[in-house]
Amino acid sequence: LYRAFEAGRPVDAPAEGIAADSLAPKRVGEMMFPIAEAYVERSLLISDDDIVAAQKALWDRVRIISEPGGAAAFAAVLSGRYQPSPGERIAVLVCGSNTDPAKF
Repeated sequence: LYRAFEAGRPVDAPAEGIAADSLAPKRVGEMMFPIAEAYVERSLLISDDDIVAAQKALWDRVRIISEPGGAAAFAAVLSGRYQPSPGERIAVLVCGSNTDPAKF
């Protein structure tokens, strides 16, 4: 989605990174792009390192194990890539079970 927004149209994009299986379609399609363009304010790219840091913080702070894709929104906040406006209240949905608990 990020690359499609950059281009202003649907584009093919390589799916890569630790959350690619859940967050990186190879293409945002012709039907989906106009809907996203109308209703999505922006799309952020989050690094693998930020996602791993978010997973670790979720485990260390609140004992939640999340798959990489499920921790991406928290990674955006934790890393500072998403900066709430003054007074803005945010909620972050954390989900997913496609992870190895042994790594925690």
